[in-house]
Amino acid sequence: MMEKDHAPAGDANPGAHADDHIGPDPSLLIVDDDGPFLRRLARAMELRGFAVDTAESVAEGVAKSKARPPKYAVVDLRLGDGNGLDVIEAIRQRRDDTRIIVLTGYGNIATAVTAVKLGALDYLAKPADADDVYSALTQRPGEKAEVPENPMSADRVRWEHIQRVYEMCERNVSETARRLNMHRRTLQRILAKRAPK
Repeated sequence: MMEKDHAPAGDANPGAHADDHIGPDPSLLIVDDDGPFLRRLARAMELRGFAVDTAESVAEGVAKSKARPPKYAVVDLRLGDGNGLDVIEAIRQRRDDTRIIVLTGYGNIATAVTAVKLGALDYLAKPADADDVYSALTQRPGEKAEVPENPMSADRVRWEHIQRVYEMCERNVSETARRLNMHRRTLQRILAKRAPK
């Protein structure tokens, strides 16, 4: 059995979620450079009633946003050719009623907050479940998203942050330790361990 947070899987009953929540314009653009995740999420959202278009890069996302700005969008912030914020700006230049959710897989809260300021409704940590994405896209104004049953632990958030800085420093342990104001050996011990739950 798949864990809920790793599988944006489709439903056995395709019409189960396709209701009035989506409205008359079901266009949805999903921008993510993780191909298998993108395809699974696209399929799951189609089963929920959306007319899905996909993009695997900032350039493709911007081009599709300019050609046909969607009513709904799910945008990964970290893409191979740049930042998903550029896609959000391209959508907002052409359409101000798009409901945008951003995905952040590396715990970058500051960038997610910037995305919300640019007009995103909310952000979700990857890997996001299709039900969570659907709920975030279709929540009514003023509705609060439910607190996840199993939110990331403080240890996991810390670990994610360290990993992100490590990647930004191109896996240079000394530079990462300097930026985190941490002893090099302490950092090496953390990097050698598995991710906490």
